[in-house]
Amino acid sequence: MPTSSVTPVAEAVVLAAGNGDRFNDPQQRSKLLHNVQGRPLLLRTLTAARDAGLITAHVILGYAARDVRDACEHGAPPGMRLVFHVNEQWYLENGVSVLAARGAVPDRFALVMGDHVFDPVVLARMRRLSVPDGDSLLAIDRRLDDRALVDEATKVLTRGDRILAIGKELREFDALDTGLFICHASVFDALGHAQRAGDTTLSGGIRHLAANGRMRAMTIGDARWFDIDTRADLEAFEAVAMRERVA
Repeated sequence: MPTSSVTPVAEAVVLAAGNGDRFNDPQQRSKLLHNVQGRPLLLRTLTAARDAGLITAHVILGYAARDVRDACEHGAPPGMRLVFHVNEQWYLENGVSVLAARGAVPDRFALVMGDHVFDPVVLARMRRLSVPDGDSLLAIDRRLDDRALVDEATKVLTRGDRILAIGKELREFDALDTGLFICHASVFDALGHAQRAGDTTLSGGIRHLAANGRMRAMTIGDARWFDIDTRADLEAFEAVAMRERVA
């Protein structure tokens, strides 16, 4: 895809509503408030978004909303404007959280998972890419050698730069979903369509866009990304980060 000469995407929706039940916190705090290398996970995500050039973050709150909001307001990176939205149905899948920002974001916006660690360079590249009007973009990882990661991740099937299918249970796939998106506002209608069919996941909406030829893919190459669902995921990330720092 060519580099765009239009104004880059400047606003992000950051999903921070879930309770992170797989993290098994005995104090029942939001997983996003746990420290990752000395900083709460969500603040690390916001900083990475700011470093990628995003200046406004629409943070979707739900579980432990007051605590998460307080952490954001006291620790967000300088130069980033915060806007908060509440998903009262945070216990449903993450597609419902995306819909909480409907009507509050521009026609094109970044979509970031609050519990993902990612390289800001990837998102910086995404927000400048040109895609056909009405299309959305997902950063994909074509490395499939880590069996444990592949088993856990959402899979993607592509043809060129088009996404044909997405889902955790795909049998035929050639890439992984990294959780970094540049979305067109049409994603809201797609999510509504999926919900009416009984699917409240973000992937359900993305599947609808893909079925209509509206999803593009950008390969991340050798960039790192981590989905922190469990304490084991956190330990794995910190082990990698320590090795690379020492090296």
